[in-house]
Amino acid sequence: MAEFSLLAREAKTAAAEGRSAEAAEILRGALALWRGPVLSGSGGPVIEAAATTIEERRLTAAEQLFDLRLALGEAAELVGDLRELVNQHPLRETLRGQLMLALYRSGRQAEALEEYGRVRLLLVEELGIDPGPQLTKLYEGILRESPELAGPPPPAPPAPPVELPAEPPCTLPNDLADFTGRDRELSELLRCAEESGEQGPRIVALDGMGGCGKTSLAVRAAHRLSAAYPDGQLHLDLRGYTPGDQPVTAGTALDSLLRALGIPGDRIPDDVLGRTALWRATLVGKRLLILLDNAADAAGIGPLLPASSGCLVLVTSRARLVDLDGAQWISIGVMSAEESTTLMAETLGARRVAAEPEAAAELAQLCGHLPLALRIATARLRNRPRWTLQYLAERLSDETRRLDELSAGARSVSATLRLSYQALDEECRTAFRILALHPGGDINVHAAGALLGSGTWEAEDILELLLDVHLVQQPEIGLYTFHDLVRSFAQSLLGESTEGEDAIAVERLLGYYLTATEKACEVLYPGRQKRHTGIPPATAELPDLGDPDLAQAWFTREQTALISAVTLAERRGHDRYVVCLARNLVFQLNARGQMEEFGDLGRVAVAAARRVGDLGLLGVSLSNLGVACWKLGRFTEGIEVAKEGRDVAARLGDRHTVAHSESTLGQFNSLLGRFSEALVHLEKATTLERELGVARSEADNLTILSTLYEQWGRPEEARTAAERAVELRARLGQHEHQTATLTDLAFAHVSLGAYEEADRCLERARELFDAGGDPGDVALTLALSADVDDRLGRPVRTPDPAARALELVRTNASPLRRAKVENTVGRLRCRQGDRETALALHTHAYRLATAINYRIEEAYALAGMAQALGDAEDAAAHRAAAEALFAEMGVPADHRRD
Repeated sequence: MAEFSLLAREAKTAAAEGRSAEAAEILRGALALWRGPVLSGSGGPVIEAAATTIEERRLTAAEQLFDLRLALGEAAELVGDLRELVNQHPLRETLRGQLMLALYRSGRQAEALEEYGRVRLLLVEELGIDPGPQLTKLYEGILRESPELAGPPPPAPPAPPVELPAEPPCTLPNDLADFTGRDRELSELLRCAEESGEQGPRIVALDGMGGCGKTSLAVRAAHRLSAAYPDGQLHLDLRGYTPGDQPVTAGTALDSLLRALGIPGDRIPDDVLGRTALWRATLVGKRLLILLDNAADAAGIGPLLPASSGCLVLVTSRARLVDLDGAQWISIGVMSAEESTTLMAETLGARRVAAEPEAAAELAQLCGHLPLALRIATARLRNRPRWTLQYLAERLSDETRRLDELSAGARSVSATLRLSYQALDEECRTAFRILALHPGGDINVHAAGALLGSGTWEAEDILELLLDVHLVQQPEIGLYTFHDLVRSFAQSLLGESTEGEDAIAVERLLGYYLTATEKACEVLYPGRQKRHTGIPPATAELPDLGDPDLAQAWFTREQTALISAVTLAERRGHDRYVVCLARNLVFQLNARGQMEEFGDLGRVAVAAARRVGDLGLLGVSLSNLGVACWKLGRFTEGIEVAKEGRDVAARLGDRHTVAHSESTLGQFNSLLGRFSEALVHLEKATTLERELGVARSEADNLTILSTLYEQWGRPEEARTAAERAVELRARLGQHEHQTATLTDLAFAHVSLGAYEEADRCLERARELFDAGGDPGDVALTLALSADVDDRLGRPVRTPDPAARALELVRTNASPLRRAKVENTVGRLRCRQGDRETALALHTHAYRLATAINYRIEEAYALAGMAQALGDAEDAAAHRAAAEALFAEMGVPADHRRD
């Protein structure tokens, strides 16, 4: 509707200025946008009223088009279309009058009078009234064959084609000497150009964002193809996006083209139809290459197209002109990193670029690999020989000044983008600015709808319009993103005058993300305790998050945007959103093993909760940060966090969080080798959890307790705790954590020498592996599986689970898991006779464990190093250090891992 309204307004302006033929072409384009009845199949009085209003606008435009065509001398060719509309709307007198006039001017007076009789009878029968005065006057005029009803005189026959000058005209711009890259696009363009069309001219059109080098590419192709078009090569800048200029009209364009062919001005008709006819007649049988550059719309190109085959038309436009029938389109994106470097070398000099390769790559990245930006940057460097590439890169790294820096003389990235922006209607301009508030990553239609305060279909329509003019990009269906420089430009439009509207849009987006993450967490973590956020649910449309696969896929796809949304909320002072969004997001980060991000987000949430002054939110945030500290091996920080969390929970009377904090304190003390102290905390936690009836938390705590007992050399108690945890998780259907619990039970069985039982536990654990499992847990299960296979005398599996375990912990696992996995595989490799690999693994595990005070794995790493070294000189020192640590922790020699 927005595009239809815009075209209707343009047609009205053209008609008012006496450009009737152009107005008719524009209205044709507007009416071609319609596809069937409005809101067909919908119901309800409101919808019906809206449909009626929209249909009335379409009919009014159709009537205006028929008026224009009648005024231009058409008659017989209108009868069929008019009859069709009259049959659909028999009581509409304007259409009936236009049909009567078309029939009369076609020499069919009797039929015209019959139409009046039909409508008169219909009006009397249906409404009890006679035709209106205008229709009656027309009827009377037809009866007496009034001269006023005669159509305009037929246009003068077009001038005969004019012979082209002996020297074929060529108005192509010079080919750039330093044109670089675009090999793939140029090859495709030449291939399309060389294909012969069945009828009509060959049309190849290039579209792309401003500054991407469409004109340069088209000019190069035109020069390459010039020999195939011996009758001439013409270039015409249609000024669709030229600063300070209006687009060239079809009449002016035809005048320029005809004069370029050598046709005298006195032979060129005054009207567009006459010029079009002369242009097409002149090109019959000729082979001409025509480059129509910088086009704004398809309506301005139609009259310029030859009617016969043999000619090639190249078109460049920022928007893909979908109404340009018969065109083959090639979209031009930004340059590759390699092409960008080559362009800089060509325009700046290979020596300067080669002297600073890293700075050159950074500069290309900051320019967004946009040719215009790269040329401006190298021009500035040429004019300032003392500047280094690194210095300019540092200037460009300030995003608030980047567009100002990318300006040289008459060339400016900002000015180029502004022209595309100004060509939008008001609704799209507002949407473009508001979408720039999105904090980063890809924008999907749901997030866009939330920002814009619209439904997803409306948001997608706007995004598609912005995509058509290359102000957004589309990495895949349903996802949109800004080019870096376009984002900078869009954000430059934000200011005090838009602050109120922008703040409302940001809160809509944050509300959408919070509501969506709450829903996804309910699906993925059904046992998670619900917390009051203090924020009402968003009314924005949500994606389908109805099952775990959909929820997980959404979380994975949106993770970058969600982390950025937390930063956006913090920057704008929405601390409650910071806390609640972070809480939902850390569940996902924890499950994916992204511990650094987990820790960073946890600290941000704690700081925000303190600013809010909400003890409940502070307690939750401290609890999550404690988990992150554990996974990252920051045990000392973790103990302080857990103590504060316990105290906050006690003040609130929140026994659930008190229990969780006690469990966390037990875990940290266990990792620090303070087993007796850890046991006190874990027993308190277990007692509280049983009193509260929270089986999920009890299962978590029993898993930690099992690990403590196994590390302490108390395998029977470890087995009992692990078996109870497995039973609870099975009853809860809690498969996502059952892998780790079964692996803990297998460790207890190994300590007891029950290898067959351990093998059965590990087999069950492996059956529960899935793509979303914690990579550290998976790795530990695989490492122990390889160890138990060896103890049972089995050959090594293919692929080797131990090797897979090491691969997993190298890429994405906490230092805790990595140290334990490397020690487990190190002992296995030593038993297999590969002492060199065993020593390397234990040495690395030792470095990890000592860095975070993971005392039990530090001891096992030292023992493993001693075993791998055998009788070497350092072995005794490592063995003694290990014994001292085991003794300090109270781990008996007969119940240590071997």
